[in-house]
Amino acid sequence: MINDPYLLITADTHAGGSHEQYREYLDPKYRKQFDEWRGGYKNPSQAHYGSKKMRNWDLNIRNNDQNGQGVVGEVVFPNTVPPFFEESIVTAHPAKPDNYELILAGIRAHNRWLVDFCAEDPDRRAGIGLFLPHDFDEAMKDIEFIAEAGLRGGVLLPLIPPDCDWLTPLYDPAWDRVFAAIQDHDLVMNQHSGQGSPDYGKSMVGQAVWVTEVAWYCQAGFRHLIMSGVFEKFPKLKYILTESGCSWAPSLLDQMDRIHMGMSRGAIGELNYGDQQWVLSEPPSYYAKENCWYGASFPSKADLGGIDQIGVDKVLWGNDYPHYEGTFPYNLESLRLTFDDVPETHRRKLLGLNAAELYRFDVEKLMPLVKQFGPTPDQVNEPLPRDEIPRDSMCYLFTNALHGD
Repeated sequence: MINDPYLLITADTHAGGSHEQYREYLDPKYRKQFDEWRGGYKNPSQAHYGSKKMRNWDLNIRNNDQNGQGVVGEVVFPNTVPPFFEESIVTAHPAKPDNYELILAGIRAHNRWLVDFCAEDPDRRAGIGLFLPHDFDEAMKDIEFIAEAGLRGGVLLPLIPPDCDWLTPLYDPAWDRVFAAIQDHDLVMNQHSGQGSPDYGKSMVGQAVWVTEVAWYCQAGFRHLIMSGVFEKFPKLKYILTESGCSWAPSLLDQMDRIHMGMSRGAIGELNYGDQQWVLSEPPSYYAKENCWYGASFPSKADLGGIDQIGVDKVLWGNDYPHYEGTFPYNLESLRLTFDDVPETHRRKLLGLNAAELYRFDVEKLMPLVKQFGPTPDQVNEPLPRDEIPRDSMCYLFTNALHGD
């Protein structure tokens, strides 16, 4: 095992169909409306994405790219623009009630497409299915579909922005039957950075504010689920927040534990809660340890800070393929920059074993690819000197390392 290649499973990739593909998966009764919508739709990011869009759905391009980066397994989040959406699912603001029916048809087309996409290479792909938070009866149907279709990635749990007063916040007990269904089907419950923020508009200033605050809002799901007692009621739930690192978690959990202590006593400073019964029997850090994982995409050494407190078994590496801010095509350089001094047993867990366990990858079936494409300890052990840091990459890991050039 001294120089055995690493099992490299990325817990953060993105994929989606083209509009032409999605049309075939759309409920036929919506196809006329889709054709009309498609005729007038223009993707605001089309010029920026260019030919990269093919990486979202082309098997050969995608596998060749990942093989070349040493990646043998991938957890697949959505990426492209499904029918009737204005932008990618990952960053789209929740649909308003008057557009809900069409948006629901769009995410169901994506789910059907995703089943076939994962079936092209089932050992390597764990797809994450979608549901909407508007109507819990319909959400239950989609969760049932995701489970029966065998989408090992689980579900993408929507983050609820504070300005969406037509939606039920995650800390409301009305969500309990949804959480119960996710638990009963043994599905991973994913959330991803990019959702949950208020709508700041599309101006550059608004987008700058969004980027500045996106990490805080994406962590709201983590806070709301723990503090509302979701994991107390559903102790077998498995929750992961992806593309957010993990360095923020220890200090936040310390703060939440202090709040819990005050709530348990019935008062925090001047705030007196009288005879109200507090919902948690254990400190928040207990539920984080039992139920929560962290997806660290293109992490720096600083992004992995706090890993000893939250547990090395709880953190999953990701390359964010095919996003520009991801590590492609400089995956090995990213590993050398971040993991050169990480202990060997920690590396193997972070880079693949943790993802294999959480998302139920069959490691034995992946081993032939690992032996052929996986990076070796000797390669990762070699620190990346400053003059080898890629300067043509948009990945934050590299641009931050070069800050000051």
